Amino acid sequence: MRLDPIDQQIIALLQEDARSSYADIGSQVALSAPAVKRRVDRLRSTGVIRGYTALVDPDALGWTTEAFVELFCTGRTSPQQIRDAAKRHPAVVGAYTISGEADALVHLRAVDMAGLEEALERLRAEPFVTSTRSMIVLSRLVERLAPKVVTVPGTGSTPATS
Repeated sequence: MRLDPIDQQIIALLQEDARSSYADIGSQVALSAPAVKRRVDRLRSTGVIRGYTALVDPDALGWTTEAFVELFCTGRTSPQQIRDAAKRHPAVVGAYTISGEADALVHLRAVDMAGLEEALERLRAEPFVTSTRSMIVLSRLVERLAPKVVTVPGTGSTPATS
């Protein structure tokens, strides 16, 4: 779906604060509240906006230790097998198939190093995992759920869609 500059502005404003009213957004994009609502409804119905959520600080919940773990798997391991295994482990906050030497990359969060080690050992016990390589996160520098929508001047498009 091609987004016009007003759609892009609306998405950017919702990414900043999804609780903004249609009237507040409308005042920033020069549209009425009903016109903003129609656009947001269209963005939702076409799947551009998938939903709204509360962003929770993992540190505030005590999940202060994290790592990225490369999984090396047996020859015929499917993405579905990796997905199913990842969902069984509460410490897994993200899992991805990747290119390169490893077969998958898993993001783990735990309350401390002992919890991280326990989660890693459970992950290693999956029958298709042959080995792992871990990288402990020292600090989070940038964390977004999606790329920030920014209008490229003069093009009416975003860098991600250009």
